[in-house]
Amino acid sequence: MAPIATPTPPSPPATPSIVNGKDFGNYKEQAAGAKSFNKRLEEEGNEKHAKATHINYLPIWDTKTKYPPLKPFVHTEHGLNADKAFPDILTPTVKRDDLTPTIGTVLEGVQLSSLSNDGKDQLALFAAQRKVLIFRDQDFASLPIDEALKFGGYFGRHHIHPTSGAPKGYPEVHVVHRGADDRSGEILLETRTSTVAWHSDVSYERQPPGTTFLYILDTPTTGGDTLFVNMVEAYKRLSPGFRERLHGLKAVHSGIEQAGSAQMRESHVRREPVSHVHPLIRTHPATGEKALYVNPQFTRSIVGYKKDESDALLKFLFDHIAYGADFQVRARWAKNSVVVWDNRVAGHSATLDWDTGHRRHLARITPQAEEPYETPFEGI
Repeated sequence: MAPIATPTPPSPPATPSIVNGKDFGNYKEQAAGAKSFNKRLEEEGNEKHAKATHINYLPIWDTKTKYPPLKPFVHTEHGLNADKAFPDILTPTVKRDDLTPTIGTVLEGVQLSSLSNDGKDQLALFAAQRKVLIFRDQDFASLPIDEALKFGGYFGRHHIHPTSGAPKGYPEVHVVHRGADDRSGEILLETRTSTVAWHSDVSYERQPPGTTFLYILDTPTTGGDTLFVNMVEAYKRLSPGFRERLHGLKAVHSGIEQAGSAQMRESHVRREPVSHVHPLIRTHPATGEKALYVNPQFTRSIVGYKKDESDALLKFLFDHIAYGADFQVRARWAKNSVVVWDNRVAGHSATLDWDTGHRRHLARITPQAEEPYETPFEGI
């Protein structure tokens, strides 16, 4: 596999102070956090709710451990040498359903945990091409956690989230958890009209994630779907002149607001928050496709623009992403489902749309990839 070297910027970014207060700008807090976690209800259940199906995946917030800043590493892009016929993914017995022309494919009849390295390479490329893959009837949730991590670690260095809860002993697993009868999500709707929060995971890191895995543990009977948007198609929909103008621009991505929100929810900040500068248009190393790389959760400003100019351009781009229903897809969760997507070319958002008090519990494995880079504008 051809490794992609990570260039070193002229100087490291400054780390601002953690934001205090209730106003975090565009950032929307979708996570429940330690403050609303009911350990007894999750582990034992009650007359209304069963206990969590996967207690080994329940989150803890380790307040004693602090992690140092992440160091650069050389990422190996496994999709580069993959067999483009996908013989290990699209076998004759696999049922394939493309949910839309440009994004989202449901696959039944292939077991991810049984893939060879060649199959994993194909998975990386296929996810980059289709942006989002939904695999049914998988055994990920029942695997020992270290085996799930070993599988995910093939695709890159594991990211340890700076603020989220994690299963005891496995900080590399990002737990998405809203417990039974947890109504903390209603707080968001006290000040917002929608819970949708488009983002690319931890885009504030110097080397954000690539091929990413999210698998269901417990889900409401209805609701709690995950929305995805094709950022390559979002780029293509812009006029050639507008695309050309975006090339060369860079934006600041910040994790400061997320850390401040975590502190308010009594969740531990285990690594100091950072901000990094990335190109507005990034290129995927395996497909060569160009993608819009901004999101309202973490993108704060355009380098070199005055605030009014930056805010106006970012608002247009954020609206373009949000309104693009014809290049979005909705992933509906079902028991034993695993969603695989490429964070470099797809944005996403959870939906906090159920009011039944049912538990929503997922685990994410988040391998990091290369530092975002841009290739020259190529015209129409």
